[in-house]
Amino acid sequence: MAEILALGISHYPPLSGQDETMAALLGAMLQNPHLPEKLKTPAGWPEGARAEWSNDKGKAAASKHRAELIEWNRKARKALDDFKPDFVLIWGDDQYENFKEDIVPPYAISAHPHFEYHFPKNNIWNESTDKVHRLEGNQKAAKELATALLQKGFDLAYSYKPLHHPLGHAFTNGVNYLDYDRKGFPYPVIPFAINCYGRHVIAQKGGMPKFDKPLAPSDLDPPGPAPWRLFDLGAEIVRYLQQTPYRVAVIASSGWSHAFLTAKTHYLWPDREADRALYNAIRTGNYEFWRNYSSAQIEESGQQECLNWSCLAGALKELNRVPSQAGLVDTWIFNSSKCFVIAPPA
Repeated sequence: MAEILALGISHYPPLSGQDETMAALLGAMLQNPHLPEKLKTPAGWPEGARAEWSNDKGKAAASKHRAELIEWNRKARKALDDFKPDFVLIWGDDQYENFKEDIVPPYAISAHPHFEYHFPKNNIWNESTDKVHRLEGNQKAAKELATALLQKGFDLAYSYKPLHHPLGHAFTNGVNYLDYDRKGFPYPVIPFAINCYGRHVIAQKGGMPKFDKPLAPSDLDPPGPAPWRLFDLGAEIVRYLQQTPYRVAVIASSGWSHAFLTAKTHYLWPDREADRALYNAIRTGNYEFWRNYSSAQIEESGQQECLNWSCLAGALKELNRVPSQAGLVDTWIFNSSKCFVIAPPA
């Protein structure tokens, strides 16, 4: 019987940059010409947002936010090192990176022998953008998993090489942050891409709204997969893995509610209440709350990336396991809440 470690982490892109730029997304959203007058300056913001912004445009708050995220990533890395997996399966969103106008699968597994990528510019580690970073894959295990899921009726896409992008940031940032202290990442990875951005993946190119070109309903794409389907997918993956000899870490990599996807907050801050509800459900093992969460709720609260965690919630339900450690690092001005979960085998 396999042993399975379940983790939830964040791949928040500004964590790889400097504190001075961590609130840059908020700055971009403040350029919205349709923003209500009272929200155009901090004087009209909620108290928590004003406190984080302070008199330094969020720099001091960014340092605190970074420290909390690093602490959780170190806890997750310790759990991973203690477990010593044969490979790591990562559920992550493809944000108009590898999948574009020519094909957008609901979910796809990368059965590649290895992955190569570069760090972003001005990264916190001062590493050259020319340096090639390499992660090993496990093609054999990925093909076996794809076969098992297809035989169970999950119409999974798979690939043996990249299409448009070597490896999306949900996967590279997830690994980079687990290796924040730069000691190396020796575990083979199997990226499992989820079409989280759904109706905005092509229309908005998986990114921020363009206020000079507002989207009409006819501009939107077909939706991503339903939360319940991804919940069931996570459960089926665990059922299969339990019959193998592998030691596997399954990881959900994402931010939660994203300000730039949340129209009801005028794209300025995440839906903190909705994130708290999902967090309370996963930390207490109320997994049916996750399975019953609707696509409409996901979109209304800008929680598209939580679909990666729908897989994790289904996996935890199938494992009959409640996290031993869980934390929600919430925010007003840094675009998204970040959740962390550590659920080792007993």
